[in-house]
Amino acid sequence: MKTKEILKLMSLLLMCLGILSCTDPYQMKTDTFEEAIVIEATITNVLQKQVIKVSRTYRFEDNGPVFEQSAQVTMTDSDGNLYNFVEENGAYASANAFQAVPGKQYQLTVITSDGKKYVSDQEMLSPVNNIESVTASVETRDQKRGVEIKAQCFDPTNSAKYYRYEYEETYKIVAPRWRSYKILITGPQSFELVPRTEEAQTCYSTDKSTDIILFSTDDSEEARVDFAFRFISDQNYIISHRYSVLVRQYVQNLNAYNYYKYLKKISGTGSIFSPNQPGFLSGNIKCVNNPNEKVIGFFDVSSVSSKRIFFNYTDLFPGEHLPPYKINCDGIKQIFCFTPGPGCNGAPMMNWFYNNLMCVYDDEEAPKYHLVPTPCADCTSFSSNLIPPFWE
Repeated sequence: MKTKEILKLMSLLLMCLGILSCTDPYQMKTDTFEEAIVIEATITNVLQKQVIKVSRTYRFEDNGPVFEQSAQVTMTDSDGNLYNFVEENGAYASANAFQAVPGKQYQLTVITSDGKKYVSDQEMLSPVNNIESVTASVETRDQKRGVEIKAQCFDPTNSAKYYRYEYEETYKIVAPRWRSYKILITGPQSFELVPRTEEAQTCYSTDKSTDIILFSTDDSEEARVDFAFRFISDQNYIISHRYSVLVRQYVQNLNAYNYYKYLKKISGTGSIFSPNQPGFLSGNIKCVNNPNEKVIGFFDVSSVSSKRIFFNYTDLFPGEHLPPYKINCDGIKQIFCFTPGPGCNGAPMMNWFYNNLMCVYDDEEAPKYHLVPTPCADCTSFSSNLIPPFWE
């Protein structure tokens, strides 16, 4: 989920609540900003340290949400057990690992440093329905060919109906213009070629999903899930070699599903100054001190399951050309040299090396060398050369 973008949208919604008509141009001012607390909490049935995020909405000129420090974050269950949370890496993590279990009710409490107390509704763990399989196949969507990735499962009890998905995709990158040597600057207008001692040809990048991805079987006769949560164009470089995706499936109750569904709707609205003003999105968390205070967020107790798959480009597109690389590395004819003459670029090109913008691709008879943008020859300029521990 796009937390940063959603918080900014919420800030704007709060500023617009008093505007009755937005037909005429309106100059947004920072002094109309209304601060609100934001609580993001999903507790699952996985035995682990559970994490809760507490922050504030922020102004448009700010860099991002502000972590709410020194808050007292606790959770209780219907058996009287107390779970304490402590500050850890810009969030609140449970002091001990635990898991939500069926049949118990859970309630979240957050007390901020200024004494305000926020309490959630009591929530129970949603039905469990684990992912059975994840498949990848070549499909065409909107006249675009690519890879469709689906999650599949079935609930014979028909009790699990509402789902939310997140994924992490990891992909192998191979720099197409890599060479075993690199530039070493030795003076204002001098350099030498030295052997590379670090891996720079093969890298691995990981991206997390940012969209709110929802699916429901409410209109189906049976709770069977066959849902495409990801589509990748066959021209996307991330599938050029080997690709892996880890998908998480959260089973939600109706209230949680509707909250995220509406959040997705307003976060995708083309203009919040439309006749259909979305207004403020209220969750299941209230301020005890001031019931009228606006609180953003939802306390969700969801069962979750996950599954990872791998595939190679050649598995799905045998005999086909690889997708274009991240940037264009073909047809570069720039030559580096110091001898004055036509086609010879001198000292100004040293700045490219100092700023890590160019790498040597191929050498000719000294003192001329072909150059390419650094990402074409060194994938560590935008990715990592560390092999992920789960990689196969």
